[in-house]
Parts: sequence; C-alpha cells; structure tokens
Amino acid sequence: MTEGTRIFDLEQPRTAEMPVHPAHQQAGYSYLLHRHHEDEYHPDEKGPRSGAAGLIICGEHTGTHIDALCHQAEDLTLCGGVPVDATVQSSRGFTRLGVEEIPPILAPGVLLDAASKEGVASLGPGHAVTAEDLEACCEEHDVTVSPGDVVLVRTGNALLWSDTERYLAGPGMDPSASYWLAQRGVLAVGADNMAWDVPGLKDPELGSTLPGHLILLVRHGVYIIENLNLEELAAAGRYRFDFVCTPLKFVGATGSPVRPLALVPGRES
Repeated sequence: MTEGTRIFDLEQPRTAEMPVHPAHQQAGYSYLLHRHHEDEYHPDEKGPRSGAAGLIICGEHTGTHIDALCHQAEDLTLCGGVPVDATVQSSRGFTRLGVEEIPPILAPGVLLDAASKEGVASLGPGHAVTAEDLEACCEEHDVTVSPGDVVLVRTGNALLWSDTERYLAGPGMDPSASYWLAQRGVLAVGADNMAWDVPGLKDPELGSTLPGHLILLVRHGVYIIENLNLEELAAAGRYRFDFVCTPLKFVGATGSPVRPLALVPGRES
C-alpha cells in the first residue's frame, strides 16, 4: 500500500432498525449480548479479568451484502446451466455456487454517480437508471468500464438508510443498465439501494421482477453487492479506486454480509 492511501468504508451500520427487504424480513437482524461481564467477574477466584460475548442473528441478505450465484435461478437452472435438483439444493444449502466459492475480491473499482448526473442528492422512488445514464456518467467522470472491473452505482439512496419506508421504495437499475454492464464483462456490480433493481418493476421482455438479478447472476455470473454507502467516496470525487471485498465462507449459503472498501492510493513512499 502506498503512503497516504485513503480507505473508504462502504458498509452501512447494522442495527435492528435498519431497512430489510420484504423477502428477508423474517430473518431480520438481531444482536443479543448473552454473556455479560458481571456473569463471570469473580476477582477472588479468577482475578480482575472478565469477558462478554453475544449472538448475531441475521439473514444473508440483510445489511451490506453480496449475492452468491446460487441466489437466483432461471426456470430452475442456476448460472452455467446447473439444474436445481436434490444434488445441488437441500435444507442445508447448496453444494454448488454457494457464497464460499466467491474468492476474495481485489479488483479495479469504478464509481458511476447517477444522482450527481441528474443534479440531485438522491434519485426518487422508482427512478430507473438506464444504460444511457451509465454511459453519460462515464463521460462526466472521465472513466471507462473494462472487463474485470467492479462497478458501483450511486443513486443517493444511502442518505435515507434511517428512513425504512423511503429507503425500500427507492430507485434502482433499469434492465438496460444490467445488460450494459454484463456486456462489458464486469466482475461484480453494486449500488446503494436495497436490491440493485427498481423495487417491484417487472420487465416485460423477461416477464420477471428483479430482472437485473436474472441478467447478472444467472446469465452472466456477475456478483451483486447491495446496500452500499457510497456518499463519502462520491463526495471525494473518487471515481477510480482499488476495490476490496471478502465474503464470509458460509458453506452452501446464497449470500454473505460484507464490509467493502475502496482504496485510493496516495503518493509513492
């Protein structure tokens, strides 16, 4: 790492009050401190040391997280033509394309600020970011999208993280944006909204809601990272950076909480 490298933390804070997609609200998020310091504080027997420990309960797709390729299927077929059957899927998860198969991601990152392009702090509910919008962002930010890049799209929705109703009704990507990115051979995509796609939008061509999940995960093997916080990165005007993301090795799981980082090199030491 070069001297003066600036690190941008792209994860949203995890609390019981954070927004959760309706499909995952049953799992939600909860932290329970089951062992308190007082429980084992016995200075006469054990000296001055005490400990505390808790239990984390959450769904794979809550908070800032990455989708594994087994998360979505098309006509009961996963990415690469893998059929969803008893050899692949069980109550214990997946034997193929689980989140543990995602390697640690260290790749060139690109930020495309769709909200800034529209001259607003945050795009409105239901606003669809199109391929044309992404192309315009590339021109405005003087960046290109190349094979192997990780592309993060800012909608400004992260500003509404504490307003669950408004956050869940936020903007998302038009199917054309997902096609555009897949055609450029990106490694992964991410956005500061709940589910990458426009909430509730059904694409007439695919006949499906969450069309970007079908296009990216199933048809092209592109990972999706959701609920990012891109505000500090955008405010700094950093549109090119080194992107780091390391999914947890939850064997057979369809996703994983992550704490992505954007590294902007400083001067050589």
